[in-house]
Amino acid sequence: MSDLHIGHASAADLPAVLEFWKGAAKGTSISDDLAGVERLHARDPQALLLARRDGELVGTVVAGFDGWRCHLYRLAVHPGHRRQGIGSALLAAAEERFEALGGRRSDAMVLDGNARAHGAWEAYGYHPQDAWTRWVKPLTG
Repeated sequence: MSDLHIGHASAADLPAVLEFWKGAAKGTSISDDLAGVERLHARDPQALLLARRDGELVGTVVAGFDGWRCHLYRLAVHPGHRRQGIGSALLAAAEERFEALGGRRSDAMVLDGNARAHGAWEAYGYHPQDAWTRWVKPLTG
């Protein structure tokens, strides 16, 4: 996997990331638009990690840290590149980022209905937290 490069997204990468998520990520979010990812990038330009192989975007993860907690979103690997260690490499890079920032625990947003993803997260040492349920409220119409 030496030809895999993981780095931070640039502002110029953001439209391609949104397009990538349409085919590689399951589900959509209210913030899955250019304005949403631009806000993320402006606030924390190192949060969006991209995996590239031979210059091609093959994976993403958002490794957000709010100063208190570490949050993972949008772990996605191109369907043609799955089961090659790309997701694990992205999670390792995210966890290195969190540790460097002083984070002590990482959590991940994983869709209940995405059974394929459950196995990947479990293989990397994550598990559902029984005591919590996520409560949400959209802030826009």
